[in-house]
Amino acid sequence: MRRVLGSRAVFFTVLAGLGLVYAFPLLWMAGSSFKTNSEIFTTPLALPTSVDFSIWGQAWEVGNLGRYALNSAIVTATAVLVILLLAALAAYAFSRFQFGGRGLLLGLFAFGLLMPIQSYFIAQNSLFEFLNLKDTRLALIIPYAAMGLSLAVYLLKVYLDSLPKELFEAARVDGCSDLRMFTTLVLPLVRPGLATVAIFSALSAWNEFLLALLYITDDALKTIPTGLLAFSSRYLTDYQLLFAALTIITLPMVAVYVMFHRQIVAGVTEGSLK
Repeated sequence: MRRVLGSRAVFFTVLAGLGLVYAFPLLWMAGSSFKTNSEIFTTPLALPTSVDFSIWGQAWEVGNLGRYALNSAIVTATAVLVILLLAALAAYAFSRFQFGGRGLLLGLFAFGLLMPIQSYFIAQNSLFEFLNLKDTRLALIIPYAAMGLSLAVYLLKVYLDSLPKELFEAARVDGCSDLRMFTTLVLPLVRPGLATVAIFSALSAWNEFLLALLYITDDALKTIPTGLLAFSSRYLTDYQLLFAALTIITLPMVAVYVMFHRQIVAGVTEGSLK
């Protein structure tokens, strides 16, 4: 009994230590938003002497974060919806049907997991210029959806592969069509997997910087990562306002993860169990 209690104590101590390591940068960033620029550099690890949330309001106004947050929300939500719909359909097809070219298509999705964005950026940029998509939200929605699709397909396919085949056979015997089976049986069962895909895809799209910087020059369409450049100039960066803005835009993603962490863990672990 003592050995079990000791093992559990060590386990939870290690977890608490890891949690502190990952949480420290977020706490430091939030604390630094209440310091002056000189205090940030002279006493970086000290606690702020006062907490004034008006700094956050000032950062919101100076950085025009309202417009950038709206653009990020539109782009992220649209990309995530596209990923969820296409990935669920593709995973259902790969998991439950045998058809010509199935292995080749799965290989293409696996190839998509391995390719860095820099490897196809030139071709993608030329295509967007030809289609006149640059400086539009589609210039971000399309690549964000494409980048998240490969991982989403494999996560959902593994999850569907773990489900008993008898469920689908019984539905087929009852006269269930493929479309009805997908909407009434598959989607409810893979809800944890969909939550996992949605969180991962949303985090990736919300924080993406390179494509947003290169494809969007119109200030009215910029997303938060590129909008934060407003706090930096060639010779000076207002770190207090920058940390305040970073804290503001980080909190929604942290809150979403905390609210849906059970679904995320279930989506990652349950698909691996038979």
